[in-house]
Amino acid sequence: MIQYKELSLSDKNIISSYTLHSTEMNCDFSFSNLFTWRFIYNTCYAIVHDFLVLKFWDGDRIIYIFPIGKGEITPVLDKMFADAAEEKQPLRFYGLSETKKEELERLCPGKFIFKLSRDRADYIYLRTDLVELTGKKYQPKRNHINKLKIEHPDWTYTPITPGEIEDCLEMERRWCITNRCHEQEGLGNERRSLIAGLHHFEELGLIGGMLHTNGEIVAFTFGMPINATTFGVHVEKADSEVQGAYAVINQEFAKRIPAQYMYVNREEDLGIEGLRKAKLSYKPAIILDKYQACMKE
Repeated sequence: MIQYKELSLSDKNIISSYTLHSTEMNCDFSFSNLFTWRFIYNTCYAIVHDFLVLKFWDGDRIIYIFPIGKGEITPVLDKMFADAAEEKQPLRFYGLSETKKEELERLCPGKFIFKLSRDRADYIYLRTDLVELTGKKYQPKRNHINKLKIEHPDWTYTPITPGEIEDCLEMERRWCITNRCHEQEGLGNERRSLIAGLHHFEELGLIGGMLHTNGEIVAFTFGMPINATTFGVHVEKADSEVQGAYAVINQEFAKRIPAQYMYVNREEDLGIEGLRKAKLSYKPAIILDKYQACMKE
């Protein structure tokens, strides 16, 4: 059986040494996401034949991520088949891109049933599109931004530093009261992840920013690289009563993402109609479909 280690902050460098060199743009590969959501998934990992193997629990079901690494992958998959068998479960993968789905089909023909998870698709944008907002398609975004800047000429954008973490936590608390997080399991879980990210901001290597109007924080956001070309935005919160706050924090943060990151992954919509509409309104360059795969019994 594969010997796994529970994921901890001390594993950031070893995990990132695999994920940052991967071509996969999937938001699930961000170390921050892996770490801050481990309270739900009991995330653990192992290095098998120089491949990173990630293992999760979705309720009582064991889930794996397709191995990340270079070299001959067949021996790794063989060990994963054996590991799942010892757990008395079929081998299941979540988060398979189209490329990885095709690779798994090629390596294990006829062994898996695949299911597209549209609600779990990632929205990926060109960073320059989010910065420049050029063309007719972005006119509504520019209008929102201009309205905020006219109504709040004292607006400021500043990076999140350790001294501002408490301000972000306080704004998040107010946001959750307004949006009744305690009544919605999804928002409650998101809150736990967000708070863990802020509490370990520096250790995780997160980058973030805040928007102020009238001397008060009205929006904040943060994220970290997924791979060498893709930056993941994990959190974006804004006061909905301040018109344009979401559009401004989005643009200002995108301006400060290092230029080496051509793409910005703004993650999933989870099937929430309003969230899907908002993500589509920014005209993604890629909607990264992700599949589930379950071994046939």
